[in-house]
Amino acid sequence: MSDPSTASIVSTPGAHPTDSAAPATAGQPQSNEKPRGLLADAWRDLRRKPLFWISATLILIFLLMAAFPALFGPGDAVNGSLSRSLDKPSADGWFGYDVQGRDVYARVIYGARASIVVAVLSVLGTLFIGGTMGIIAGYRGGWVDALLSRIADVFFGLPFVLGAIVILTTFNGSGSGNSKAQIMGLVIASLIVLSWPVVMRLMRSSVLATKEADYIVAARALGAGTGRIILKHLLPNCLAPLLVYGTIMVGSFIGAEATLSFLGVGLKSPVVSWGIMISDGQNFVRVAPGLVFFPAAFLVTAVLSFVMLGESVREALDPKLR
Repeated sequence: MSDPSTASIVSTPGAHPTDSAAPATAGQPQSNEKPRGLLADAWRDLRRKPLFWISATLILIFLLMAAFPALFGPGDAVNGSLSRSLDKPSADGWFGYDVQGRDVYARVIYGARASIVVAVLSVLGTLFIGGTMGIIAGYRGGWVDALLSRIADVFFGLPFVLGAIVILTTFNGSGSGNSKAQIMGLVIASLIVLSWPVVMRLMRSSVLATKEADYIVAARALGAGTGRIILKHLLPNCLAPLLVYGTIMVGSFIGAEATLSFLGVGLKSPVVSWGIMISDGQNFVRVAPGLVFFPAAFLVTAVLSFVMLGESVREALDPKLR
């Protein structure tokens, strides 16, 4: 995965009017509007973007699909009847049936849960591990920074797909007998292990650009401890680039999970996911193209939704792009 180019965004305290300020001109109403912070300005800018509302609406639909799949249809995603094998789309099965007679529409709906859960948990774990190490490396500096940076370089040098194949083949190979939770846990762990160095570099750069700011120096001079400086001052001003990258990374991890499942080393049956559906349907794409087209369409839409949301947030948080 490539290193993001998102610039760090540091908010500064708004200027307050002083007693020496010139009074308002007679006849002109005084403005009582309070200065807005970084997030307030970003939200004001986001509300004007149609791309933000489109992507947010699609993401909300996918989240509802993952949390409450029964709202979108009563079909059975696991059991099927061989008498309906490879049946065409109809009123009973909107997307048709697969080779085992299972409802493709129901499987597409239920497949959102595994893909989104794996992506979201992987992103949270990556942000926590990479962000923590980035803060420590950037704030401490010296040999701590050098040691953590070299460790990150070792993991960063591992090819993503090859590393994931090695990890998952070792712990999730054929005949391993892992449960659904264990299979998903291994996929999540492999994504975190191979992705945290990017977040670590991003957070480290933000901390290096922020830790010498005037309000940090003042807090240190007033006797604030390391924990207070990090939690109260550094972390809030370094979260903006991580928020942007994390949103985009959800879409990337949905695609990564589908890729690993398609290759047969990621999620496996009885788990239902879009990658597994594409892998199962590739052998029947000539006679039943819907087995590949429908899960692929949902997969692409979900990835693009998170990427578009991340780009909208990035433009709103970066003052240079306003």
